[in-house]
Amino acid sequence: MSRIPARSPLRALAVAACCLVVGGPVGTVEAAPPPDTVEVGTTAQLQAALAAASPGQTIKMAAGTYRGSFQATKPGTAAKPITLTGPADAVLVNDGPSGEAPDCPAPTPGWDSGYGLWLSGAAYWNLTGFTVRESKKGIVVDASPHTTIDGVTVDRIDEEAIHFRRSSADSVLKNSTVTNTGLVQKGYGEGVYLGSANSNWACHGNSGGVDRGDRIQVLGNHIGPGIAAEPIDVKEGTFEGVIKGNTFDGKGISGENSADSWIDVKGIGYTIEDNTGTFSEPGTFANGYETHNTSTNPSFDNGCGNVWRNNKSDLGGVGEYAIKISSTAKCKARPNVVYASNTVTGAKAGLTNIPVTP
Repeated sequence: MSRIPARSPLRALAVAACCLVVGGPVGTVEAAPPPDTVEVGTTAQLQAALAAASPGQTIKMAAGTYRGSFQATKPGTAAKPITLTGPADAVLVNDGPSGEAPDCPAPTPGWDSGYGLWLSGAAYWNLTGFTVRESKKGIVVDASPHTTIDGVTVDRIDEEAIHFRRSSADSVLKNSTVTNTGLVQKGYGEGVYLGSANSNWACHGNSGGVDRGDRIQVLGNHIGPGIAAEPIDVKEGTFEGVIKGNTFDGKGISGENSADSWIDVKGIGYTIEDNTGTFSEPGTFANGYETHNTSTNPSFDNGCGNVWRNNKSDLGGVGEYAIKISSTAKCKARPNVVYASNTVTGAKAGLTNIPVTP
């Protein structure tokens, strides 16, 4: 049998042919799939991981302080959400804002929003465990439905702590702690903000001109003390959320920009149940829960169709009603309902200003 010399051209061709069969067409290189878990320990690593995030991936932060601008703009999917997680001593801090801001907030080169963490167009994210501190705003969720925030801490924030904005519907905030907001802008220092004021729909009304932050659930959180505006502000044009099992500490509510209650309810069809609220001075406190019937275009039954059940309220001898309904006439089609299972102590006037439902 004849043999091909080791250095002959024929041998080289034979080797190439072998490689073509085994490896596929010449010039085709399959990219490695992204890793399931990306571990980060520095600001630069976290920023890079957020920028490159892919469905199903977990970004795991080590303990430490991460100081900078942190944005996520890549969505997950229902089957493969993206997770950002870390221990409570993994702390995000943003010293901004800086640069020239656009007319409406959107991730923009050269502009740092000052937000501690910003999801923008990033649906199906899970945020768990870590802390956001010392930022203009805490966590802002823009156009990012199906976001779940679980077990986070937000503290020492210039304005609001957690804001679901631009129709970030079907999201959940649970088992989290929010304290000390509105350090610079007391009237904008909400603990949790659902939707947008209709005066801001020109920027944030991305659902037929409306910010439809519908069906958001706020479950089992501890909000306060030191919340300069409302612990929760439910904005007009939002529907059918659930606020359940939370603890509200009203100490420090400022009274600025009409902030004088645990929750302002301008939304429609909310269930508010199993919450515990207290108030002690210093602070300004009118009522535990209030409805407001804001006029909007398009028009909605704002502040109507909401239900209060099994809430415990201690107004500290300062507040008037546990549940103050601003208007029954404007809500004839969708009346608000206050059940007898709600209880109150320390109220100047009583449980509510409307008939109680057994």
